[in-house]
Amino acid sequence: MRFNDLGLRAEILQSVAAEGYDIPTPIQAQAIPVVLSGRDLMAAAQTGTGKTAGFTLPILQLLAGRDTGLSLKKFRPRALILTPTRELAAQVHDSVRVYGRHLPLKSAVIYGGVGMGPQTRLLKQGVDIVVATPGRLLDHVSERNADLSGIEILVLDEADRMLDMGFIRDIRKILSLLPKRKQSLLFSATFSDEIRALAQGLLTDPASVEVARRNSAAEAVTQTVYPVDRVRKKDLLVKLIQDHGWHQVLVFTRTKHGADALARHLEKSGITAAALHGNKTQGARQRALDDFKRLKINVLVATDIAARGIDIDQLPQVVNFELPNVPEDYVHRIGRTGRAGSDGAAVSLVCVDEAKLLRDIERVLKRSIEKCVVPGYEPDPSIRPEPIQKPRQPRSGVSHGKHGDTNKGRDRQGNGKPDRRGNTTHGDRGAHHSGVRGR
Repeated sequence: MRFNDLGLRAEILQSVAAEGYDIPTPIQAQAIPVVLSGRDLMAAAQTGTGKTAGFTLPILQLLAGRDTGLSLKKFRPRALILTPTRELAAQVHDSVRVYGRHLPLKSAVIYGGVGMGPQTRLLKQGVDIVVATPGRLLDHVSERNADLSGIEILVLDEADRMLDMGFIRDIRKILSLLPKRKQSLLFSATFSDEIRALAQGLLTDPASVEVARRNSAAEAVTQTVYPVDRVRKKDLLVKLIQDHGWHQVLVFTRTKHGADALARHLEKSGITAAALHGNKTQGARQRALDDFKRLKINVLVATDIAARGIDIDQLPQVVNFELPNVPEDYVHRIGRTGRAGSDGAAVSLVCVDEAKLLRDIERVLKRSIEKCVVPGYEPDPSIRPEPIQKPRQPRSGVSHGKHGDTNKGRDRQGNGKPDRRGNTTHGDRGAHHSGVRGR
């Protein structure tokens, strides 16, 4: 199957071809016809599968085929795409702009961390599509800058992450503002019990698409564990980068402080690096990401949530400097390499404290990961493990003042969660293959 076989408009196919794509990914091939038919959709797809284009392309098609005058005159958007973070919102909006550039449709991206003025002007001028984080959207609704009564299509993207981050109350409030008759699309990495419960109240007779099993790691990714003592991790990472000539490495840490400290250590060792986390300004985060994509820096050290805006087709190397507390997050991390039909490698530096975390990951993967001890960096067998504190469970909702300020989501490691505007305040996913990226 090719994009030409999906019934998309010539203007959309022109934009898709200009980006070098011809064959849709499985999620695109299955989701696009469902959305075009007008049915509700519940789709499970991991990052890297092309899911963003799986809903942006048919939404563009549907809206372009309907009269836009009435909605724009009333300042009412016709499609709403909700995302958990500002990075993902920007990425989805980029997809809307790129693939809708030959269509007479207007769009806006709405998230926190920046002033409301420019967003307000866009909304009042009239837009067809709004891509937004829940909190900042509610800020605009409370200021009467946005009228959601004309929404024809709703998308919840990365719905599982939004629930994990405690956005359920904001989501429910937004749903209460939408018309009952609309097409609803729910995209999630997993079909957990919580997601199924949310879908039951949102979707009507939905089609179900699942292109990746829960916790299935990319087959093209070679996974290796390097046992090493905690205090020698930084030096071993430097050695691996230098010995193997890695030129573009995404390194994951648990905390903001850890990301900063590791980036400084790499710089002192002659390796260009930058940290990416929620304490950085939006401008600083974007510069670091752009420099990494353009190979101006070799290593980007990021916390999990900050890394969700990273969309690189052929990222060759992912390193878990510290294992995540949740095994599913390991799968999301390594899924950022091995895309576009290319090989990828995921390396994990594991100390004795993380032995249980590693066992949990291997249990989820249903296989053991190859272990490789580097001479001179052998773990000291006399070191006893220290228990790793588990993060607190996110709250089911948030409380906020008029401007949506919140201090929610801080865990025991000091990691932060995005606030209700999608703006990460204390710490901190598209796609590829032969099909369209989830820009």
